[in-house]
Amino acid sequence: MAPLSASRARRVDIVVYPGFKALEAIGTMSVFEYANIHLARQKQPRGYDVAVVSTAAGAVPSDMLMSLVATRGLDAALLPDIALIVGARAIEAALEDNPALLHWVRAAAPRIERLVALCSGSFFLAAAGLLDGQRATTHWSVAPLMQARFPGVQVEADAIYLRAGRLWTSAGVTAGIDLALALVEEDFGRGLALEVARDLVVYLKRPGGQSQFSVHLASQNTSHPGVRRVQDWILCHLDESLGLADMARRAAMSERNFRRVFCKEVGNSPLAFVERARLEAARRLLEDGDLPLKSIAARIGLGSEQPMRRLFLKHLGVTPHEYRARFGGAGGAAQQAPARSGVAGRPLPYSNI
Repeated sequence: MAPLSASRARRVDIVVYPGFKALEAIGTMSVFEYANIHLARQKQPRGYDVAVVSTAAGAVPSDMLMSLVATRGLDAALLPDIALIVGARAIEAALEDNPALLHWVRAAAPRIERLVALCSGSFFLAAAGLLDGQRATTHWSVAPLMQARFPGVQVEADAIYLRAGRLWTSAGVTAGIDLALALVEEDFGRGLALEVARDLVVYLKRPGGQSQFSVHLASQNTSHPGVRRVQDWILCHLDESLGLADMARRAAMSERNFRRVFCKEVGNSPLAFVERARLEAARRLLEDGDLPLKSIAARIGLGSEQPMRRLFLKHLGVTPHEYRARFGGAGGAAQQAPARSGVAGRPLPYSNI
């Protein structure tokens, strides 16, 4: 889709209903507002006209101590360019209580340019039959429910956001910011999206298909003090040799017991955790600087480029060189022609974890 700097502003409707998740609505709204601010600084027209809508005009209570005022009701005859349906904690109750919203989704879907579901808002698209045979994501906590209730949907519970033609779905809460930044990039280019991300103080370039959980978050969620201590040590010493024996010694356990306890606590083996931690560290170095690949490989404890190449191909399906060309900052992108799609064909990414 071509940049819109010389064309009319896109109409964006944030679709809410009682009990909607406030942070999802405010976060995505902020992305579009900051995009307008930067366009004004560049002496360009507004890019987005944003409105809050619901089944009826008026104040709509959220899941927090606040409400948003819907300026108008949903109207299938007056569609925006982009509609973002916000999620809810009690999504099954929300589906039952908002039949008018579900009817609007069915009527609007064939004619709207982009229909976006944030978090559990994807249940509205699934209930309308729009996601049958499509890949979609939602908040990890309700992904099993979505798969059970809508077996025709290919639920990818670990993705940040996914696109299926004009339909977009995202993971929970702050993942909506990632998705909104991807929309801004599609409309106005990478430069504007990066400026907005900096204003919002979020990390850049989280691939849409990346896991909803980072190794840092996984280590924070570990309850066993010995395992958590080893995880923290791993994250600070990726350039060192990280064998199972050394890790078990630091946890004051036998290798067999350490591996058993680690797998139970973390959900994968110690060596798999190390591999994932090295991949994340390499990604950050590729995204945020112009270090030679051999230097990055050394910093993450892989020694040379070939092991790092195998690591990226195994998990992301691209080489480190290709990853930098797609997701690197000025250091990488300035030297190589950037691809216009994300890892494995997914949209270009931004991150807040």
